[in-house]
Amino acid sequence: MTSEARPDEDGAVAPPARPRPPGDRVALRGDLRSAVPDATAAVVVVTALVFAFLWARMESGASDTVAVMPFMDDPRTYWMYLLSQAFGWSGLLWAWGTVMIGLLLSGPRPARLPASRQVLERWHRTTSLTTMALMAAHALMFAAELVRYETRLAWAERLWAGFADAFVPGWYDSGTGRIAIPLGQGALYLAVPLGLLFYVRHRIGARTWRRLHRFVIAVYVLSVWHTLLYGTNVWYGEWPRTVLWLLQLPVAALLLLRLVRPARRAERLGPPGGGADAARPAWWARAAGRVVAGAVVVGLVVVVVSGRDGGRDRPAHPPATAPHAQETD
Repeated sequence: MTSEARPDEDGAVAPPARPRPPGDRVALRGDLRSAVPDATAAVVVVTALVFAFLWARMESGASDTVAVMPFMDDPRTYWMYLLSQAFGWSGLLWAWGTVMIGLLLSGPRPARLPASRQVLERWHRTTSLTTMALMAAHALMFAAELVRYETRLAWAERLWAGFADAFVPGWYDSGTGRIAIPLGQGALYLAVPLGLLFYVRHRIGARTWRRLHRFVIAVYVLSVWHTLLYGTNVWYGEWPRTVLWLLQLPVAALLLLRLVRPARRAERLGPPGGGADAARPAWWARAAGRVVAGAVVVGLVVVVVSGRDGGRDRPAHPPATAPHAQETD
């Protein structure tokens, strides 16, 4: 329905009412509906398969988690921990997918795309929403496992201990978790606002939104770093760790291409100080970004080819440790 000019009480014709711009809540509601099939596939298919895989490895005695923490050799007791890991792995896979789509859309347009640009943009938004949900589920199940474990405490103390260890930066104080858990928390706490800023871009301005949205790559870096440090299934130099490293090669390559050949003219490197759009500080910042990205690509290739990435050697005899004496994920 279009708005029409109508006379007021004095007979003067009032200007037609402005059409209301599409509301942010409406856009978000539509994307949430579109994300239902995506989230269903992530939970019902991928998360369930990863959970079954981790359960089977724990029952067979091949679990790296049990090699790190022998007291967890009981999947029926520690099923919430396994589910937390499964949510974490599916969340990392969805994060990889949404980052790849975002880099494809933000860089120079390829000659061929797997779908139209509009479809890819919708996939980027829906996979981003699914990724945030999976990250939150990963943290919540980890907190639930901590609450279940702390049977020596009263319920109120158990709830607080589980919440604080999982969600309060710096609270968890055991082993590698002192570093790895704040990294994961940083990824979660950055992912939510940066992902939802899209729906208020009309209020903050498209340029501000684009500048802030670039920090999404930091969310992905923190997530991978958290996994390498704290994912017990990738501690040792076996195929899961190799697959995780191999997945980073296309991300690094696309990021480098995005920096070398930006789609927007204002972001192109050009000569230092060669124009209004190429101020010297900005030029040096962009040049440094390209050098860093190139170094990252070279480093990833070296890591994958050499197989040396700082991973631990699997112990010949599992350490006899008490609960919480070793790292947990």
